[in-house]
Amino acid sequence: MLALDPESTPGCFVVAMMDEYFLLGPTGLRVSPLGLGTMTFGAAGWHAGEDAARAIFRRYLDRGGNFVDTADIYSGGAAEELLGRLIRETGARDRLVLATKFGGPTDPTDPNARGNGRKHMLAALDASLRRLGTDHVDVYWLHLWDRVSGPEEVMATFDALVRSGKVRAAGLSNVPAWWAAKAQTLARHRGWEPVAALQLEYSLIERTLEFEHLPAALDLGMSIVPWSPLGNGLLTGKYSRAIGPGAGRLAPDSGWPLPVDPDDRQWGIVDALRSVAADLGRSPAQVALRWLAGRPAVTGTLIGATTVEQLDANLAALSFGLPRELRERLDAASAPPALTTPHSLFARFPATPRTVPCRECQAPLC
Repeated sequence: MLALDPESTPGCFVVAMMDEYFLLGPTGLRVSPLGLGTMTFGAAGWHAGEDAARAIFRRYLDRGGNFVDTADIYSGGAAEELLGRLIRETGARDRLVLATKFGGPTDPTDPNARGNGRKHMLAALDASLRRLGTDHVDVYWLHLWDRVSGPEEVMATFDALVRSGKVRAAGLSNVPAWWAAKAQTLARHRGWEPVAALQLEYSLIERTLEFEHLPAALDLGMSIVPWSPLGNGLLTGKYSRAIGPGAGRLAPDSGWPLPVDPDDRQWGIVDALRSVAADLGRSPAQVALRWLAGRPAVTGTLIGATTVEQLDANLAALSFGLPRELRERLDAASAPPALTTPHSLFARFPATPRTVPCRECQAPLC
């Protein structure tokens, strides 16, 4: 895990609001500290439905948000279609940093209608542009590493798409750190469009990216865009050891695609989060988002919502600071349970800690 300077400044109360923007990696794209994820946009089960999605989208814009993320496989393409309608209704296309993804299967009968290869990448983008009703996307993400396509093919195609004007910036989601590092180094060596950001699962529940992905992002100039910042709902405050995850989105019959089966360690994180939230007079979800928004390299943390009230509550995570002593309690409770080699060796023979600037005040991480 990334070593942080233990002598850094105590306590930071400078917070980013939704009308303060951060650069996405090496690009000039300025994005909100919290992005709007649209996996909840749809018509069934745990989805928001069109009227709710419309209200959520408009509220996000009204609050100053400009970073909206979707994917071609969300609701079988219906999420992109709905988002496209909402963008046209509001006339907001030019102010948005609009992102979508490719890589998931779009035709089960076609072996080339999936994966990261050039053929699918080009066809998927054209289909996404049609559904979104736009001539370009601002960030195009590789959704999931297919373990087949090489970074040479992917990054050359990204570069061609940026040069064509259909894409403004390239991103990688759910890829190994070594693959991301190879892709970024290759792009820079060849003079191709670099990787702007990595979209990865990151939360108090899931911190293993701090071993490899976070140091790579800091060293190679890529932002981290977290997904599932509330641990698939476990950090919302709705669940406890007594209640369990058997209701709401986490109910077995909810249709939620990312099942959660908490262990003792994860319940311990929830307990610590509840304690810190009580000390601050905030909800557990707000504290979890506040903690994540202050992590190194993190930009545009993706939040989802099924109601406007839920969106407002999540956006309020930017309205308060997280004192050092409370952050340290959360850090200790959520530390990954075991170090794997070679990180276990580094822990036994630590080098001089690397100082990482705080996302909130640019002092050494506080």
